[in-house]
Amino acid sequence: MFGQEGYRLRLEWGPEGVTALSGCDVLIIVDVLSFTTSVDLVVGNGGQVRPSRWHEGVRTQRPATLVNATGLVELPSPNGSNLCALAAQTGKHVLAGCLRNAEAVARKASELGETIGVIPAGERWGLDIREEGTREFGPLRPCVEDYLGAGAILDALSGNASPEARLAADAYRFTDVRAAVLSCVSGRELIEYGHGADVGLALEQGVSKAAPTLVDGVLR
Repeated sequence: MFGQEGYRLRLEWGPEGVTALSGCDVLIIVDVLSFTTSVDLVVGNGGQVRPSRWHEGVRTQRPATLVNATGLVELPSPNGSNLCALAAQTGKHVLAGCLRNAEAVARKASELGETIGVIPAGERWGLDIREEGTREFGPLRPCVEDYLGAGAILDALSGNASPEARLAADAYRFTDVRAAVLSCVSGRELIEYGHGADVGLALEQGVSKAAPTLVDGVLR
C-alpha cells in the first residue's frame, strides 16, 4: 500500500491514520471539539489527563467545566482519547494538539523527532452527543475543525510536507477559522445543544504554551 514515506510532515485521519503513520517519530492527535482542547486546558493549569476508554454509561467533562481543573483528570472520548491509546501502542512520542496550543505542540514535536505525523480524529456517523457513552457508532466523518486544527500545527512546522499535510496547512492559513468552525456541522451541533462555551474555548488560537505529551498513559 502506498503511504507518505519520504516526507517529514504527514497527515492521515483517525485510527487507520495512526496505523499508517506509525513509522513517524512523533504522532500528534487532534480532536478540537473537544478532547484535545480539554487536555490543553488541564495541562495548561499544571494538571494531567488520563485518556480513558469510552463505553456505555460513561460520562465525560467538557472544556468549559475544566477551565480551572488541576490534578489528574480522567477524560473519556470516543475519538481523541481512543486515538491516544492507539498511538501509545506504536511506542512513538504522542502529543495532543488543538488550535489553542498549535505552535507549542509544533515546537515540542520538532524537539522530539524528525518525522511528524498529524492525525485529525474526525467525528463518527451515528454518535449522538446527547447520549453519553454510546457504545456502537458508525464510520469516521472527516470534519472541518480537526482539519483546521491539524493545519494550524502543520503551518507552524517546517520541512518537507506531503501533499496531504501541505493542503491542511494551506486550508488553515487561508480560512477564516472562527467563521468556519462556528458554521460547520460540529460547531452548530454543539452550540444548538448548549455547549457554545466549549466552542468558544476551542477557537482561542495560540493562547497556550502547553504541549501535552503522553507518558506512561498520562498526558502531562
